[in-house]
Amino acid sequence: MSEHPRKIIRSFVRREGRLTSGQQKALDMYWPQFGIAFDGQPLDLDAEFGRSAPRVLEIGTGNGDALVQMANAARDHDFLGVEVHTPGIGHALREIGERELTNVRLMHHDAMEVLAQSLADNSVDRLNLYFPDPWPKKRHHKRRIVQTPFLDQVVRVVKPGGLLHMATDWQHYAEHMLETLLADSRFRNLAPGTDLETGAVPRPDERPLTRFELRGHRHGHDVWDLKFTVAG
Repeated sequence: MSEHPRKIIRSFVRREGRLTSGQQKALDMYWPQFGIAFDGQPLDLDAEFGRSAPRVLEIGTGNGDALVQMANAARDHDFLGVEVHTPGIGHALREIGERELTNVRLMHHDAMEVLAQSLADNSVDRLNLYFPDPWPKKRHHKRRIVQTPFLDQVVRVVKPGGLLHMATDWQHYAEHMLETLLADSRFRNLAPGTDLETGAVPRPDERPLTRFELRGHRHGHDVWDLKFTVAG
């Protein structure tokens, strides 16, 4: 059991855009097949996917670009995406349905509650956290998801030896991520260094370039990928 006091991290603010007709149609058509309703009870992922396979959890899927591309490229793996914003869920469902990706499920809920209540111990092989809200203002840093309560849940749900892969285009948040993970003995960095130049890894081939990231490149933004294994 963690020695750290539990606290609630609210790493998002609901800013729901208007659903397009295509997103609404996808929600109506595909949610019954690919959506998992949050009920506060542990999931039986073998039952949800109809098989036992390596499992990847992505927190904050946005519009699902990375999730869909990774699931399409690795159909022998199962992918569970968690996103709080409804238009993103609708967009992802449309892409999942059109590609007939039976190895993807989505949850439309707060990621911290999904981690704490829906996922059993050692239930996923990998957790991806791509471009989380950096909350750049100092008074908002408490909203950043990469904090000890989040890492407590990562250690619990990711199998020993499993992977935590984070990516961000905000340098200060990347530095915070690296410092926080290096200070936690439960994680091992796959890069050798202790600063961003040596402690981050090159963008792995398995992480797709999304429209969000390409837009950042056009504005001159760097991206840092951090990969840690869970020591257990």
